[in-house]
Amino acid sequence: MEKESLKIRSIVELEGIKDKVNKQNLLSEDGIKYKIIIHLGTCGIASGADRVLSYVKEKVDSLIRQGNKNLILSSSGCIGFCALEPMLTIYSYNLDPVIYYSLNEEKIDEIFKCHIIEGKIAKSLEPITEDSNLNDFFKFQESRVLRNRGKIDPFNIEDYIASNGYFALDKVLNSLSPENVVDIVIKSGLRGRGGAGFPTGKKWQLCKDAKSPLGIKYVVCNGDEGDPGAFMDRNLLESDPHSVLEGMIIAGYAIGSNKGYIYIRAEYPLAVQTIQNAIEQAKSYGLIGNNILNSGFDFDIEIYQGAGAFVCGEETALLRSIEGKRGMPKPKPPFPANEGLYGMPTLINNVETFANVAQIILNGPDWFSSLGTQTSKGTKIFALAGAVKNVGLVEVPMGMSLRDIIYKIGGGIVGEGEFKAVQLGGPSGGCIPEKFLDIPVDYEKIKEAGSIVGSGGMIVIDDSTCMANLARYFMDFIQEESCGQCVPCRIGTRRMLEILERITKGKGQEGDIQKLERLAKTVAETSLCGLGKTAPNPVFSTLKYFRNEFEEHIITQRSCERLHVKAKVKKV
Repeated sequence: MEKESLKIRSIVELEGIKDKVNKQNLLSEDGIKYKIIIHLGTCGIASGADRVLSYVKEKVDSLIRQGNKNLILSSSGCIGFCALEPMLTIYSYNLDPVIYYSLNEEKIDEIFKCHIIEGKIAKSLEPITEDSNLNDFFKFQESRVLRNRGKIDPFNIEDYIASNGYFALDKVLNSLSPENVVDIVIKSGLRGRGGAGFPTGKKWQLCKDAKSPLGIKYVVCNGDEGDPGAFMDRNLLESDPHSVLEGMIIAGYAIGSNKGYIYIRAEYPLAVQTIQNAIEQAKSYGLIGNNILNSGFDFDIEIYQGAGAFVCGEETALLRSIEGKRGMPKPKPPFPANEGLYGMPTLINNVETFANVAQIILNGPDWFSSLGTQTSKGTKIFALAGAVKNVGLVEVPMGMSLRDIIYKIGGGIVGEGEFKAVQLGGPSGGCIPEKFLDIPVDYEKIKEAGSIVGSGGMIVIDDSTCMANLARYFMDFIQEESCGQCVPCRIGTRRMLEILERITKGKGQEGDIQKLERLAKTVAETSLCGLGKTAPNPVFSTLKYFRNEFEEHIITQRSCERLHVKAKVKKV
C-alpha cells in the first residue's frame, strides 16, 4: 500500500481514478449487465447480511464458472432503511435500481432466477422501486451528507474518489487561502450537528485566530455517540469514512493545524475498523501525511478509542480522555478553541459536521443554505426509532415538520397504538406532544417546544408508554453516566431518580412533583457542564405536557412496569 506509484499529486490524477472507476461500473447489454451491492452496516450484519453476502457470492461464482461474466458483486455500508435489513440493491443495464429486503436464501434464489437470469424484476418479493409505497422512505428525504449511502464500498478509497471525493480538498489546497475557507463555511450557515448548534464557521474563525504558545493546533472529530437510540455518527463512519477525513483535513488547513484525532467509542468496532482502513488508504494515496496534493501542507490523523463514558461526548471531557486522564468536564472559559488538547488551540466538531464540509466547498455556501430555515440551514440526519414503522436513518431539509418525518418517511405508528410524543435530543432533550407535530425542525423552534435537536436521536413514543416511566428511564441513564465531579449533578440526579422511582412504583407522596421541579431547576442552573445542565430536560418536558400521568400515579398509587425502550420494526 505504501508504493510511491499510488501517491496522488494533482487533480489530473484524481480525475483519472474517477474515470477508471466509472468505466468499471458502466453497465451495458454487451458488457456488465448487473451490479449487485450487499449493504453491510452494523444493522445489516446483525440481521444476517454477512450470510447473505456469502450466499450471493456462491451464486455469482457459480454463474461465472458457467461462463456468465456479465455481473459484478460489491458491498456498501448501511442504506438507511434499518427496519428491512438484510438488503441488497441491483443496478441493471435496462432497469431502474431495485432494492430487495428482508432477505433469506429462498428470496435470493428467486432474485437470481427472475432478475439475473430472466432479466426482469422479481415482483413477487415486492421490492422497493421508484413507484412502490416503501420508496416514500427515500422519496421525501434530501440525501446530501448521505449521498453515497448504499452506493460506495467504504473500504475502497477509489469508490469515494469516483463520487468527487477529495476534489474539495484539491480545490482548497490549490486555489483557496485559509481565510477563504473559513469565510465559505461562515457564509454557508452550517451549525454544529453535535447538539448545541453553534455556528461552525465562527468556531473555525476563533480557533484560526487563537495564538498557540508552541505553534501547535489540533483538529478533533467527536465520534463519541452515546445517546440511546442514536446511530448517525456510527453510520457515517462505517459507510462513508472518507467524507469525514476530507472535512477534517480541510479544517486543519483552515485553522493552521497539522494533526487530527478521531474519538470513537470502542463499542463501534466496525466503525473503528472502517475509519482505520480509510486513514491507511488515504495515507497510501498521499491524501493524508506530508505534502498533500503537492501543496506543501502536512496533516496526519489518529484514532482514539473511548471506553464508552457518555460524559466524554462533552468536549472538554473528551479532550481529557485523549490526554490519558479521566474523562471529566472542565469549567469554561477557557474554551477549547483557545486552550484545548494539551493546552493548545483545538477545533472540535462532530462527525456529521465534518461530513458536510467537502460538499460546501465544492458546491458553494449558497447551495448549502438554499435548504433550511432562516437560522437553521442545510439538512440534518436523524436516527428514527421507537414506535414507528420505518425505523432507520433519515436525512431531511431543516424546516421539515416532525409530522412529515414521522408519517411520510417513517410510515406512521407501528401496530395498533397511537402517537403520543416524540423524544428528541436523547437524555439531554425532551418529549414533544402531538400538538407540536407541525412545527419545523429548526434549532430555535424545537427549543421553544421544550426539547433540542441534539445530535439527531428521534424516538417515537406511542400511547402504551407511561411518560413518568420514560422520565425515570432517562434519569436513570443520566445518573449512571454522571462523572460525579460536581455536587448538583452527582447528588441532584440521584435524588430526582429516587423520586421518579417512588412515583412509578406507586409509592409517590403529596409534594413529590414540586420537589422534583425544584431539584430539576437547581441541577439545571448549577451543574458544571452541559450534561448536568440538560439532565433535567426529560423531566421538564414530561411534567409540562404529561403532568396528569405523574399525578395519577400518586393519587391512585398505581405502579408501572420498568420501561424497555426498543425499536419496533415492521414485519414483512
